[in-house]
Amino acid sequence: MKMNSIEKFLMNSPIRAAFQVWYEAPLLERLGGRTEGMKVLEVGCGRGVGTEQIFRRFGAQSVRAIDIDLDMVARARRRLSRFGPERLTQEVGDVTAIEAEDAAFDAVFDFAIIHHVPVWQDALTEIHRVLKPGGRFFFQEVTRHFLEKRFARIFLEHPEENRFSGREFVDELERQGIHVGSNWVERSSGDYVFGVGRRL
Repeated sequence: MKMNSIEKFLMNSPIRAAFQVWYEAPLLERLGGRTEGMKVLEVGCGRGVGTEQIFRRFGAQSVRAIDIDLDMVARARRRLSRFGPERLTQEVGDVTAIEAEDAAFDAVFDFAIIHHVPVWQDALTEIHRVLKPGGRFFFQEVTRHFLEKRFARIFLEHPEENRFSGREFVDELERQGIHVGSNWVERSSGDYVFGVGRRL
């Protein structure tokens, strides 16, 4: 499900970018380390702020960035035009049907996009499929706790059924063969969950 116009405005704001650069990315690095020299997939790349962090902070060799929204992919291409095609590819793509071979990536990053997927378990199945054995899944997600708040219900648009708590998200990863263990944290009284899992 694409973001509505209000959420799209918020996600393209300098405040969102600053939070992603100065809080989210450092926290994920502390939980999962760097991806120096690795081949990385980012699902739901938006306008490319996270993609840039995957290069700069995490040290990826190459990134494939996908988003379901063509406009966001176009914004990301403009923002990241300095990265050549040998290092970065950006395209429209669906996290529940990733066009990639099995075990194609050393790491996958999710900066809060899977909560937009109606059957989010299918997204995790695909992420598991494209990760190499031992590959890492870096995730920051929005939980049911936030989505049930008045602001989210009135102004934002998300699937209403089959939402998850942080614990349920981690449990599903474990069920699908991505081991997280205790390597995850909740923030803002459970509104957000951050963690890093490793494909068994």
